[in-house]
Amino acid sequence: MALVLGVVALVHYYLWHRLIRSTTRPGRIRRVLTWILVGLGVLAPVTLIGSRSEWGHSLAWPGFFWLAVMFYLFVFLLVLEIPRALAVLTLGVVERGAGRWNPSAVVARRMARTAALADQSAPAGQSVRADQPLPAEQPVPVAHAGRPAEGSEAGPDLMGRRLFIARTAAVVAGAGALTAVGTGIRTALGDPVIESVKVTLPKLDSRLSGLRFAVVSDIHLGPLTGTRHTERIVRMINSLEADVVAVVGDLVDGTVAELGPLARPLRSLESRYGAYFVTGNHEYYTANGPQEWIEELRGLGIRPLGNERVEIAHAGAVLDLAGVNDVNGAASGDGPDFERALGGRDRSRSTVLLAHQPVQVVEAARYGVDLQLSGHTHGGQMVPFNLVIPLQQPMVSGLGEMDGTQVYVTRGAGFWGPPVRVGSSPEITLLEIQN
Repeated sequence: MALVLGVVALVHYYLWHRLIRSTTRPGRIRRVLTWILVGLGVLAPVTLIGSRSEWGHSLAWPGFFWLAVMFYLFVFLLVLEIPRALAVLTLGVVERGAGRWNPSAVVARRMARTAALADQSAPAGQSVRADQPLPAEQPVPVAHAGRPAEGSEAGPDLMGRRLFIARTAAVVAGAGALTAVGTGIRTALGDPVIESVKVTLPKLDSRLSGLRFAVVSDIHLGPLTGTRHTERIVRMINSLEADVVAVVGDLVDGTVAELGPLARPLRSLESRYGAYFVTGNHEYYTANGPQEWIEELRGLGIRPLGNERVEIAHAGAVLDLAGVNDVNGAASGDGPDFERALGGRDRSRSTVLLAHQPVQVVEAARYGVDLQLSGHTHGGQMVPFNLVIPLQQPMVSGLGEMDGTQVYVTRGAGFWGPPVRVGSSPEITLLEIQN
């Protein structure tokens, strides 16, 4: 948490430097804007801390909205640093040139000296020419350290141009951030996309070919979602008429007491061979741990697979469907146990594994799993986080393979933190296996 607080503080200082200090002059307006940004800077970490507690739910909308705007202001301002630096550099060249040689000032001084000489007594019949040699001219004041020299006519214009560059960058960044967040909110709160995927499993019994899974992950029931969020997901899954429903973790961001009513529509899930659930990392973040949700889901007709497997009998053939706990459960002695879930099975059968994090495919491949279904990544949720995810996970989204085991990573049907999705729409997957 100390690292998060440090990062938030540094980002807010950068925003202050670029959006306030560089665009305003010292005075009341700058002070007011500074204190507003300080308040938003305090709101950000308080929201992150309080979002997992009931007392912090009232801060969820303003706090997470600002976190999203803050993030994209930071991104856009960083992108604008290069053109901004080039503009300032160009202006500096112009400013230095204007300081050393200001044609208007030189002409004015010559005219003044000529007039002064004309007033002086001169020999009879001798006139004073404008081009005759004059006493040594005083050097034109030169601007230093980016400030115009006194008496330089170009100074005020150049200072105005510097302020114009800073304000233009701030306006562009602000417009870009608000546009990204606005469209991202609409995407996050809209209907998930139905992704239809066919996966070929080489050793699949031909009688199982065509078996269909409705895969959903990262629903994230929480303070920013309502019952309609769950009802919509259930309605869309039921419209797929799948054989198996797989809920692969991160269902909730709170306790049963807080969010139980939001989960109740899940009792209406329909499929031929049932609905199954494995824990995600967020189930272990809840105040009472994952066990209360495991029992709650049993009561809603969803079968938890806690390091275990079941047989799916279809058209006279059998498929092993296994599930392992999320890796975050290891800290409390409830982590993934691949041996318990997959050991001793008939390896001539095809096996589909439910595991929340894609990285778990490394262990799944050692047990000869044919296909792993995962979530966790949200597809990045907010660009450019999709570029960071590969540092931790082998895949961001879609279908891939590792050591002979295929893995499908769904982008998730909800969101975590800011109700914003940019470059990664919510997803429910209809996955069909074939031989």
